[in-house]
Amino acid sequence: MSSLKLTDASIAGASGVHASKSGSAPARVHARVPISALPLPPPSHSLTHNLTPDPHTPTPAAWRETRAARPSLQRRARLLAPQAHFSYVAPAPLSFPFRVEYPEDADGEAQVAAVERWLIEREALREVPTAAARGDAEGEGEGESGRRLRKYVSEKRDEERVLFGLAETGLRDCVPHLDVGDAFDLLGTPSLTGAATDGASTSSGETAPAREDAIAARQELIDVLSGHALLMNGEGDNPQTQWAPWSLRYSGHQFGNWAGQLGDGRAISLLSTPHPDDPETVYELQLKGPGRTPFSRTADGLAVLRSSIREFLCSEAMHALSIPTTRSLSLIWLPKLPVERERMENACVLTRVAPSFLRIGSFEALNPPANMFFFGGGQQAAHLDALRTLGEWVAHRVLKLEGIQWRGQPGVEGPGDAWGKELVLEVARRNARMVAGWQAYGFMHGVINTDNVSILGLTIDYGPYAFMDVFDSFHICNHSDDSGRYAYKYQPSMIIYALRSLLNALSPLIGAEDELSGKAVSPGWADGASPDQIKEWSERGSQLVKEDMERVAEETCAVEYGRLMHKRLALRRLDRDDELLIARPLLDLMETHHLDFHGTFRRLAFFRPSIASEVDALQAFVDSLLRLTSEPERLDKARATTDWKLWLEKYAGRIESERDLWVGADGAVVDVDALREEAAKGANPRFVLRQWLLEEVIKKVEADPESGKHILRKILHMACNPFRPWGAEGHDEDEASLDAEVKEERRFCGMGERRFLGFQCSCSS
Repeated sequence: MSSLKLTDASIAGASGVHASKSGSAPARVHARVPISALPLPPPSHSLTHNLTPDPHTPTPAAWRETRAARPSLQRRARLLAPQAHFSYVAPAPLSFPFRVEYPEDADGEAQVAAVERWLIEREALREVPTAAARGDAEGEGEGESGRRLRKYVSEKRDEERVLFGLAETGLRDCVPHLDVGDAFDLLGTPSLTGAATDGASTSSGETAPAREDAIAARQELIDVLSGHALLMNGEGDNPQTQWAPWSLRYSGHQFGNWAGQLGDGRAISLLSTPHPDDPETVYELQLKGPGRTPFSRTADGLAVLRSSIREFLCSEAMHALSIPTTRSLSLIWLPKLPVERERMENACVLTRVAPSFLRIGSFEALNPPANMFFFGGGQQAAHLDALRTLGEWVAHRVLKLEGIQWRGQPGVEGPGDAWGKELVLEVARRNARMVAGWQAYGFMHGVINTDNVSILGLTIDYGPYAFMDVFDSFHICNHSDDSGRYAYKYQPSMIIYALRSLLNALSPLIGAEDELSGKAVSPGWADGASPDQIKEWSERGSQLVKEDMERVAEETCAVEYGRLMHKRLALRRLDRDDELLIARPLLDLMETHHLDFHGTFRRLAFFRPSIASEVDALQAFVDSLLRLTSEPERLDKARATTDWKLWLEKYAGRIESERDLWVGADGAVVDVDALREEAAKGANPRFVLRQWLLEEVIKKVEADPESGKHILRKILHMACNPFRPWGAEGHDEDEASLDAEVKEERRFCGMGERRFLGFQCSCSS
């Protein structure tokens, strides 16, 4: 088994669920295995063993047979059966429409046969040895049921695959037992200036050759996470020991309009693996951009380098800011696979990681607000027992609701306890905390459709997102959002809209549970129920939960937002009027005088109450704040100076009022100002993924991929450590004395060109 070299970035990155915390014992060192040998969860903890597959391919074994004879079934857009939650799908990054040749006089049947033959040749059907089987790790991934993943490749699909990024923090926190071989050496040294090297160097400066097992682990990682190789197990007669990749079915409201079946149109989950420190926590590895699925509609199922870089970086940046999010693992470029967007681009496959990728739209799919059919899509009829199955899985295994006796557990007789209401309230709490983080850190998602809202309250599906530049409460980051539905100011309201959609889907079940005096509904609970009965249950369930759900969401969001704003302002005592007297007036100042949102908070970290009582010091500090305006020629400096002095005096008084709360260990006397400054710098990022920065990085990567991967790795490192004093922060002497790398760090911490302020992206971003 090879060991993984963790770099500076992985050690110093933001703490996660399983990351080592500052001052705690070092993170446990895990035995690492190639991706084909990652342990699978027991069937009780596996989504595909508890939810209902597409009946066309009910097991991995049946799916394997279908792929060998009629593979178009997994590439053709179609509505799944009403009871289905997912469909087994194999990754296959291919240009679409498929370019299949057949004789001009071929009839319809011959054309269909030609398509199937063409797809079979590109289907991963030929078994090849796994990296685990090559070395001493063989058998590592078999698990308690003797399950072992096998690896398959295609006869005619062997596109160039270039590892472009690997997230140390995502790897460390989610899959620390994954052996990536010499992948980090392959990516080279993080650098903004191109002064970087590839490979691990010896003491003589030469590149050290990688071990054979390290090369095998790295190449298998690239092959699997690019969609080139397939991991599955269709052996034996017991579906409980079989495994195959899958895509989720879901529906949703897009920009407030019902859109019918949507689903994972360009996402395929490869496998799940328990965290080695906590077997109850299972992480899914999901590819984004690996080719068509039954949910692709008229699209190609691919992703481009531009959009993949944006999500790869932002997932880890959000985690570093302690905002709940899916995580990034890898970025693999397919330079020979063209993709048509607003311009011709090249394909890229992103691997993201989360305990679950289920969404509010997963519930809406099973009890939709209406049956609508339209060109290229549609919506199945409601299937209330499939709704129950999904809800039980989510409540028990995904949300892990406490205090509930579950049907089938030892010692539990009958249907068990009701769970519907608690599921809705827990989803409300989680998403309220998430959106509070968005608001406190100026993050705008851009597309808060109900199919983009996670059941776990994770930021998911990074598209036309943006971080706030000049503060504008009405800023719209998505240029497709003509009405401003998802503007910064309205994000909390849009989360509540999504929660209402969840409640609408679950309301008949909640009403039926109430009728059963707090017991869970049983399998077949709605069989034979009349439309009037279902309507009565729905009204009853909605009445029982709606008010509580909205109150919980609003209160949780307000409390969490207040906590984060106090943290950003380095205030320890929570006063009721802080929002009215301190936080809101500060945002008003930024908006009125067109000041940079993150730059202002970072500058305030250096404010000390004594400054407010010294005329020259106060003026100098105000001047430093006013330099953060985007439009100096339009600034009313006299008014802005007066406004800032009044606010800073109030802020100084508020700081002084709690000076006694800043004490050292055992009540020791401390330098309160210095302690506050460190706390404030640890809550206000020096480095932010601004739009101008993302655009520049993407252009550099596209223009020169070899040097671009060094730049990308450095940007990821900075995003994972946003509070560090990058660019020699505080160095006010001649900038010429700084080296080129530090100068670039400083530039990347700035506001950038004015033309990019408020820059909007499209959904294809």
